[in-house]
Amino acid sequence: MANFPSRQRGLTVTGFLFVLFLIGFFSLLVLKIGPVYLEHYKVASSLESLKKDNDIASKSREEILSLLQKRWEINMVERVTAKDVKITKQGAYLKIQITYDVAEHLFGNVDALLHFNDLLEVGSN
Repeated sequence: MANFPSRQRGLTVTGFLFVLFLIGFFSLLVLKIGPVYLEHYKVASSLESLKKDNDIASKSREEILSLLQKRWEINMVERVTAKDVKITKQGAYLKIQITYDVAEHLFGNVDALLHFNDLLEVGSN
């Protein structure tokens, strides 16, 4: 039997270009946004590591910020500063909240805005 072109199936040039565009777009997203999420993981893990410190609730705001900034320096966290950290102390209760936004340029005039909000509560209120 002869294979006629009308009976053949496959990907057209337009379809191939569309698939190539989708692969390129999602690869760009992963390459641009992936490092931001990796850095957020480092921020969250440094905040969580404060929970292991038994006397964290008795430390002052400056001491807590110093501990966080040392961890961020070791982990090369660059997008979070002390201004993004809110510390609330009431007796034996300690609440540390880190809230920050990251605007990552994708292409042209398109940016991705990522909002992160991490919270650590230690002690009883």
